[in-house]
Amino acid sequence: MILTDSVESLKGIGPKTAEVLKKAGIKTVRDFFYNLPRDYENFAAPTSIDKMRPGKVVIRGKIDSLSNRPSRRRHLSITEGVVRDASGSVRVVWFNQSYRMRQFDPEKEYYFSGVFELKNNRYQITSPSAVLVSDVDVGSGLAPIYVAHGAVKSNDFKRLMNNSRERFSEIPDLLPTVAPGTRKEALFKVHFPETVAEATSGREYLAYEELFELILAARLNREENGKLRAAPVPFEVDKIRDFVSKLPFKLTNAQRKAAWEIFQDMEKDTPMNRLLQGDVGSGKTMVAAMAAYEAVNAGHQVALLAPTAILATQHYEGLKDLLGKFGVKTTLLTGAIKEKDALKTKILGGEIDFIIGTHAILTDDTEFKDLGLVIIDEQHRFGVEQRQKLMLKSPDGLAPHLLSMTATPIPRSLQLTVFGDLDVSVLNELPKGRQPIETKILSELEMRDKLYPHMSQIVKTGQQIYWICKAIEDNPKTETTSVKSRQAKLLKLFPNFRIEFLHGRMKPAEKDEVMERFASGKIDILVSTTVVEVGVNVPNATLMVIEDAENYGLAQLHQLRGRVGRGSEKSYCYLLTGEDKSPSRRLMELEKSTDGFYLAEVDLKLRGPGEIYGSLQHGALDLRIATLTDTKLIHKAQTDVMDFLKSGENMLKYEELRAGISKYQQLTTLN
Repeated sequence: MILTDSVESLKGIGPKTAEVLKKAGIKTVRDFFYNLPRDYENFAAPTSIDKMRPGKVVIRGKIDSLSNRPSRRRHLSITEGVVRDASGSVRVVWFNQSYRMRQFDPEKEYYFSGVFELKNNRYQITSPSAVLVSDVDVGSGLAPIYVAHGAVKSNDFKRLMNNSRERFSEIPDLLPTVAPGTRKEALFKVHFPETVAEATSGREYLAYEELFELILAARLNREENGKLRAAPVPFEVDKIRDFVSKLPFKLTNAQRKAAWEIFQDMEKDTPMNRLLQGDVGSGKTMVAAMAAYEAVNAGHQVALLAPTAILATQHYEGLKDLLGKFGVKTTLLTGAIKEKDALKTKILGGEIDFIIGTHAILTDDTEFKDLGLVIIDEQHRFGVEQRQKLMLKSPDGLAPHLLSMTATPIPRSLQLTVFGDLDVSVLNELPKGRQPIETKILSELEMRDKLYPHMSQIVKTGQQIYWICKAIEDNPKTETTSVKSRQAKLLKLFPNFRIEFLHGRMKPAEKDEVMERFASGKIDILVSTTVVEVGVNVPNATLMVIEDAENYGLAQLHQLRGRVGRGSEKSYCYLLTGEDKSPSRRLMELEKSTDGFYLAEVDLKLRGPGEIYGSLQHGALDLRIATLTDTKLIHKAQTDVMDFLKSGENMLKYEELRAGISKYQQLTTLN
């Protein structure tokens, strides 16, 4: 079997079906077999209708009295019927599934699985799945449920899988570390399980495969990085001691440890490839400044790449004076800077030591005399190609040392897999004087009594407020409040306050101007979309309001909350929710904890890896089976990868494995 052949080569899949599958990403034979069931129905012991109780039920019977009618709500149709067995009958209802009218033969028996509940004063089974009794394996009673793709429904997938049942024996193994036939056996168990335990064991092996590929790619990246050469930067202890002694504050122990790890890396003749992760406000920039100072002392130039012009400007204004006291010549390079040609000539001539900027640093005509260190702030904001471009700007065939920074704490499991080619330093302490942010969940009804008086008090004491909205304009189809309408409402409530809005559709110069006014205290309340998630440091902002908080992920909520609490004053975050639902677990977790590392682990369990690495922002990581919370399986895969690499086997023998890890390597490498 050739797994890269078109899915159309399988029995029963014609051009039309193949076209639908391809739109869903199922293009090859391999894609088809790896389209795993999302769940299973257990039809081994159906409940008789007279014994049903509210909740999930499985019944067996014939269906009649089918009808379809429009609902009073627009764009909604209701299909209903009556299922009967020897003990009684029950009403079944589907919404927007008019094809059910054509699905059933009144003379045949079906298994129905759904929720038995009281609706409009009568009991019914709502939106049940339906499977012909004759289509279910009599032995196990288990029926797989597949995600429907267009016209190809779950039952169609079951039929097509059955058509290819004999082809499973032809599936070759992927990994060199497993017993022969392991892969085909696992795939067969997942699609045709005898027991739930069998399906689980098959899925676990396939998850192991994915983790093995991901970890192997990271280790190979690390090996490739080890082949590169870099200019060693000697550690000058006296100069660093002098630098630290003149800082206006005391370094935390975590900052000292991270700086020492970086200095040790930079002394080597292979390029440093280190990720500095720390919660919002933990002092990453100061550690980066120490690394920059060390590199400049050794005669090298340093580039700091920031995701926005305003963040680059903030770094520049914060570091030019600090480093200038030690003779470091610093400049700002963004798209808005005038006389860029003259500035770039100075950079090429080595007249400037430290270049802080945005994508303008990446242009082909920005050249360096001796780029020894690259610092990337909020590294997941940049695509891999952009990072690689900056790495190629070092002359003489030497790679610069690389320090990536992120305020999004990385769970341990991601450090072992996605970030396996990076060394990681952690800042898990806040500088002295910082107070934890007090977080509260508020319903809309509580805003007037609890939130508005607090806002008034905050502004009257000279402090500032962020108010975050999801939308820019009002949309009649949703109940989400927009930036513009919220600003108008707040102006009516607080006519004497200076209230402005900010959103992503504004021109860059307009956005920068608004943020500069807010940073300088000329705006009391800034109503904004999430464009402020990574933004300027405004220590005077002490209150964050996040409207429709349920619409955000936990990591993003934590990032937004981190816009306040950056000064010595007590800071607050209000999470606003609707009236009709209890707060979700992620909101309750955010309310009780300000520990970004704890929240990152919770977020991984709730949501999956999410946007981790630049190119992965568009879902290219594509882990279909593995979960990055399974630390035992990760550890096993990691151990087996190391054993495989030690064995010295030729990777060229494993063509499919090589193609898989090549994808991951391209996504994650920084070389």
